[in-house]
Amino acid sequence: MTHRPTPVDRSRSAPADRPADRPAGLRRHGPPRPGAGPDRRAPRRRLAGGGADRGANPVELAVVMPAILVLLFASIQVAAWFVARATALNAAQSAVNAQRLYEAPAGAGEARAVDFLTAAGDWLVGWDQPGPACVTGVAEVTCTVSGDSLSVIPGVSFPVRQTARGTIERWTTG
Repeated sequence: MTHRPTPVDRSRSAPADRPADRPAGLRRHGPPRPGAGPDRRAPRRRLAGGGADRGANPVELAVVMPAILVLLFASIQVAAWFVARATALNAAQSAVNAQRLYEAPAGAGEARAVDFLTAAGDWLVGWDQPGPACVTGVAEVTCTVSGDSLSVIPGVSFPVRQTARGTIERWTTG
C-alpha cells in the first residue's frame, strides 16, 4: 500500500513555523517523508536516457569552435582594413584640399596629410615611410597615401593605398 500525501488547502496562509515558499510535505529539518516532495529519481531517469547521442554536444562544440573563432577574427580584420582605407582616403583628400588652393606653397598637401594621419590614430601603420606624396600638374593635383592596415594576425600585413585628385584653383577670364 502506498502512502498518499494529505491534500493541502492553499487558500489558508502557511503556519508560522513554515515559510509560504516551502512545500507542505517538507518538514523544517531532516529528509522529506516518504512519498512527499519531488521525485528524486527523475534526474537519474533523464540522464540514463539519451542513447547514442549522449555527449555529442561537447564534440560538436570542439569541431565548430575553431571555425567560429576564424570567422570572428576575419570579420575584425576586414573591419580594421576598411577603417584603414577610410583613414588613408580622408588624409589624401585633406592633402588635395590644402594643395589645390590658389598659390598654395609646395608641400602644403603633404603637411596637411601628416597632420591628419598623426591625429587619426594607429589604424594605418607605416604611412610615414615614405610618407604622403602630392604631385602638382598644370591643372590638377594628385595626392597618394599608403601604408598597412592594423593587423589582428601577427606578422601578416594588409597593404592600403588611396589616391585623391582635384583641380587647382586659378584665375580665369570669363
